[in-house]
Amino acid sequence: MSSERQIGQMMTMREVSELLHIHINTVRRWSDEGLIRYYRVSRRGDRRFRKEDIARFLAELNHDREAFRSGKQFARGEDHI
Repeated sequence: MSSERQIGQMMTMREVSELLHIHINTVRRWSDEGLIRYYRVSRRGDRRFRKEDIARFLAELNHDREAFRSGKQFARGEDHI
């Protein structure tokens, strides 16, 4: 598979921000923090995101939300040893 074809299957920061309904700066921050995996392309170092990585991020986010709702997370303000 050629690198051009792989790049064509990847998403831009704007596409990710529109998909997730968040600001493009949030996509940048989350990728800098390692929450969303990204790849640098071109000499400018543009970021690209694989659809599979975005799907994995959403699945993890949904899992964390479900764990919180089911009470598996610690209650706010309580100390646990």
